[in-house]
Amino acid sequence: MNSIAHQPDGQAFDHETDVAIVGAGPVGTLLAILLGQRGHRVTLVERWTRHYSLPRAVTYGHEIARILAMLGIDSETDPAVNSHDELYYWRNRDGKDLQIVDWQSQSASGWRVRYWFNQPMLEKRLLALAEELPSVTILRGWNGIALDQDAEGVTLSIKQNPEEYGAEGERRTIRAKYLAGTDGANSFVRESLGIENEDRGYFFDWLILDMIPQFDYCASRPDEPAQWQLCDPRRPTTIVPGGPGPLPGGPDRRRWEFMALPGESIQDLQSTDTAWQLLAPWGLTPENAELERAAVYRFQARWARQWNKGRCLIGGDAAHLMPPFAGEGMCAGLRDALAMGWRLNMILDGRAGPGLLDSYTTERKEHAKHYISFSQELGNIICISDEAEAAERDTRMIAELAGRNGQPVPTDICHLGPGAWSDGSAHAGELSVQGVVDYRSRRDRFDQAVGRGWVVIGHDVDPLQALTEAQRAQLAALEGFGVVIGAAGSGAEVIDTDGTYARWLGEIDARYVLIRPDFYVAATANSQESFRRRFDEVMARLDLTAPQVVAA
Repeated sequence: MNSIAHQPDGQAFDHETDVAIVGAGPVGTLLAILLGQRGHRVTLVERWTRHYSLPRAVTYGHEIARILAMLGIDSETDPAVNSHDELYYWRNRDGKDLQIVDWQSQSASGWRVRYWFNQPMLEKRLLALAEELPSVTILRGWNGIALDQDAEGVTLSIKQNPEEYGAEGERRTIRAKYLAGTDGANSFVRESLGIENEDRGYFFDWLILDMIPQFDYCASRPDEPAQWQLCDPRRPTTIVPGGPGPLPGGPDRRRWEFMALPGESIQDLQSTDTAWQLLAPWGLTPENAELERAAVYRFQARWARQWNKGRCLIGGDAAHLMPPFAGEGMCAGLRDALAMGWRLNMILDGRAGPGLLDSYTTERKEHAKHYISFSQELGNIICISDEAEAAERDTRMIAELAGRNGQPVPTDICHLGPGAWSDGSAHAGELSVQGVVDYRSRRDRFDQAVGRGWVVIGHDVDPLQALTEAQRAQLAALEGFGVVIGAAGSGAEVIDTDGTYARWLGEIDARYVLIRPDFYVAATANSQESFRRRFDEVMARLDLTAPQVVAA
């Protein structure tokens, strides 16, 4: 623990920190890394002393691959991650396609649309990165028991987890400038703040079976997709990859999810005998596969009405729950971590005031609601156990799919809610396009070759010359930078190797782009005048405080 600090009234604190984070899952750990990399003091509080070693989330999208790449985790080569170049199919029990989701394409942000991973392996990587940072303290085996905040900070009271230490465990107090609750669906932080949920009233129980086959499952069933949904009212079923297996080069993990039918006992459903009975039609037996985990989950659709309150924020499952059918639950949480991270870093660096946190709620809540709705729409396709209703669904959806010539549904077009971006700019509020570039003798994706942060891009034009002297000083104070991007032979410092940026900016009629530290577009423009105006518009929404940052 750090040296003891004191409140004005003389009460001693056991620990003083810049940010306390309650919950050391992937969301809280990523946030700790992002803050710790800037040298800010972080205290990460986790209720369990041991890392949870069983699978939970198994898939993430291109945006998460882009975020992980910031940390040196390459989703194309990492041993915890793999991919399947296939579409995502929704089929009825006769094998006819009802819906097809595009999980096959390369995304506009430069990574595959979809990856599969083993969460315990990836979490260990994240925890190791956090532990290497000298300003990050990880406290394991502690529960939050009280939370109070005032104008200067937050006081968090914690107690050793009684499930591990007994009822008489030690108590401590932590004093933080800010606090983040990433402590799951039953969040202590959310409840302590009195934040209510908006609930869609969507409840379905599903049995999750995580399997380690001793054989290559996909190769053994070449006519079956790698990732699909069986929309059979007799037993709606999900069949998807589970990420790499425990042995390098060995068979991959697989996951089956079976919906609980009306009147079915949850206790009976999650028994080992039931698991093997359900898996038998798929060729898995105790002789050729290991049952790694069997658990019943209740799929829900809800979100918190408020994601920041005073000096406290919530993220991940504490802020939203969604059905898993779009594979976006953990993804939304990691987006939350990045959105909290760049804001808290700006505030702690003295560049912005706490008013910047308000746009966290307005932006992220609407973004998550989009994926909750999309996930619920997909769930409404499969969660049907009535024969007549399923027959009507099949007829309608087969006709709809034929009407669009079997074209798959895209999944990666989503807009932030109102916030720190220019409303009138094409593509603003959306994830920026990323291509492979040549820069200073290195060929790589833009983020890795050139960098990230507050970035101003000019297409065949110097974007810094489009800004006023005061605006350039403002960008520099935010540690931002500008680059010229163009085709080979154009004289541009960043070479657009395959024309990605030329196509993108041509489509939105823009020569200038302002990108935020979370890769979202803040503003675009086709003229110096409009770019200057939109740049000021974005800066005005950041609650900037430092004199060199405010002056523009």
